[in-house]
Amino acid sequence: MNDLLASFWNLVPITLVQGLVYAYIALAVMIPFRLLSFPDLTSEGSFPLGGCLCAVLLAGGVHPLAAMLAAVAGGLLAGMVTAYVHLRFRINTLLAGILVMTILYSVNLRVLGQANLALLSNDTLLSILSPALVSDVGLQAALFGGFIAITLGLLRAFLGTEAGLTLRAVGANQALAPSLRIGPWTWIILGLALANGLSALAGAIVVQTQGFADVQMGFGVLITGLAAVIIGETLVGRQTIGRQLIAPVLGSILYYQLVSLGLALGLKPADLKLATGVFVLLTLALPALRGAPATETLRD
Repeated sequence: MNDLLASFWNLVPITLVQGLVYAYIALAVMIPFRLLSFPDLTSEGSFPLGGCLCAVLLAGGVHPLAAMLAAVAGGLLAGMVTAYVHLRFRINTLLAGILVMTILYSVNLRVLGQANLALLSNDTLLSILSPALVSDVGLQAALFGGFIAITLGLLRAFLGTEAGLTLRAVGANQALAPSLRIGPWTWIILGLALANGLSALAGAIVVQTQGFADVQMGFGVLITGLAAVIIGETLVGRQTIGRQLIAPVLGSILYYQLVSLGLALGLKPADLKLATGVFVLLTLALPALRGAPATETLRD
């Protein structure tokens, strides 16, 4: 028992950093899914796109902040493309995301020029802020915790403005929006761009913390983000905008602590995706098991 607790405790700082970074993915899943009623799969392509763009620019000697801005711009564009494909050609939301996600795999390969790229001696955000950040996990947790707090503050401020209310109104009833002189196109494109910008930002941060980029790095991030959203909403609910924003972050942190516990118990890393998928499946199936239609969970 002591060995189990010691193993778990040693993993906590590392998974805390992971939880804070991947909280951006959870937010990227939540924004279109909850605020726009638009199930978007693009994040699985925009996350590695952000990582690949950032890695290539860093390898070319570009300043880390400029590389991260370029990564976010790539994510914004990916989200806009998905929204346009759906709106212009009336393609199902899920299919539009799948198409763009598939296209982005080839784009990422073109951007990276190879399957993976190591960043061995290149400057990163961590190294330019403080050399101690490169190896001190506690400082990394404090840094990314600050980043997430700023992001949540900005999102909360935006969603409280007239523009934010309009975006939420489109998500609540897109068919009614034109009668209120609201153009759904603008707000759906904006919402998906915002979500995928956050996803690409997460990719840019990940390549700088792990020291390499890989075109396969986005595999499974959607299910991880969805699991984080479900865990967070179970704990704090989503009755207010504040809770809706905090839930993905809290869920991401807790999800990675559960990963720590699973690894400490002897669960193999290769089985983590299986465990996550089963957890999400059971959570989504819970209404049906209780006698309510299973689709209600997706429509909320």
